[in-house]
Amino acid sequence: MKIYKTKAGIVIENEANFFLLKNENWDAFINDDHLLKKAQNSILTTPSGGSELIKEVLSPISQQELWACGVTYLRSKIGRQEESKDAGGGDFYAKVYEAERPEVFFKSTAHRVVGPGDKVRIRKDSTWDVPEPELTLVVTSSGKIVGYTIGNDMSSRSIEGENPLYLPQAKTYDGCAAVGPCIYVTEQPLDINTNIHLEITRNNKTAFDGKIAISQMKRTPEELVSFVFRECSFPNGCLIMTGTGIVPGNDFTLKSGDEIKISIDNIGALVNVVR
Repeated sequence: MKIYKTKAGIVIENEANFFLLKNENWDAFINDDHLLKKAQNSILTTPSGGSELIKEVLSPISQQELWACGVTYLRSKIGRQEESKDAGGGDFYAKVYEAERPEVFFKSTAHRVVGPGDKVRIRKDSTWDVPEPELTLVVTSSGKIVGYTIGNDMSSRSIEGENPLYLPQAKTYDGCAAVGPCIYVTEQPLDINTNIHLEITRNNKTAFDGKIAISQMKRTPEELVSFVFRECSFPNGCLIMTGTGIVPGNDFTLKSGDEIKISIDNIGALVNVVR
């Protein structure tokens, strides 16, 4: 079952049928430990429609904070070490990959996050930029994972590589993230063989293509949630990006006009263009 935030309201997709819920508050609806059951009950008395109900889809975030995790895949550890070796920061990434405490950081509030079809940005003062395709958890105020979505954690490798202390500048700015297209809710956690696929198109040609299974993640989603919630409260719940395992080579940087397509099995695809 999928839940969309649209301009017309909340839309639930179930078995190729679509249900528009009128007069429902997004924050109150998704911040529910029994979200799947709530969605199932909501469509029982709602007339079904077609896919035209999801033509104007928004990012599934409102009053929630967006947090992110880093160095959760081996490929990310290696990539971070490569970009920071000249600044002497490589050891930081090696240590956090093995440490009990993961890297977690505040990414953004909703006004810096874009939705499907909207434009993401690269910083004007950056020379090396990449998208980071990430499974993103939808978590309630009690700390329960109730759904999954797709996240693009835009990142300046040149700024973070210059000094790890520049991480907030490399990660947080206007248009620094895309999230969507929906929240995928299911009775069971995602299968560990679920694949994340990244394709970057430039001038109608594939500039980069990569894929990884979430089984390659070193830490569990529940572990990451526990650290984000350890000393922080989230009255409306939060979204947590779980890190990337797909890192383009050192000779690649995003350019204006590039199309970024991130697909995750069962969830769908998130497509954005670089401004």
